[in-house]
Amino acid sequence: MSKENIVKKKSFKFSVRIVKLYKYLIATHKEYVIPKQLLRCGTSVGAQIVESENAQSRADFIHKLSISQKEIDETMYWLDLLKETDYLSETEHASIYEDANEIKKLLTAILKKLKSNSKD
Repeated sequence: MSKENIVKKKSFKFSVRIVKLYKYLIATHKEYVIPKQLLRCGTSVGAQIVESENAQSRADFIHKLSISQKEIDETMYWLDLLKETDYLSETEHASIYEDANEIKKLLTAILKKLKSNSKD
């Protein structure tokens, strides 16, 4: 029986939301630069998590998850910028930002545990 990978599942759903948001922003606002940045980093989170499943070592696994963590931070930055520049409403921002923050907390907890186990 395989254990469900919650962070992988949540990051995939998040990527789907990011792609839909990207399509909405370019169709509705005709804004291309910031949505492209958001699309790149927002979908990279899940891609790095998937890559981590085939890591060649524990250090490689930690490295790939660390990249994912950096990408979620960048995604949150772009989401904040879109809200502050009125491309996203407060409600739209809050919903997707909450998902991003949940993934960030999961990644932080996983990395903290992995790093503390490395010291044992």
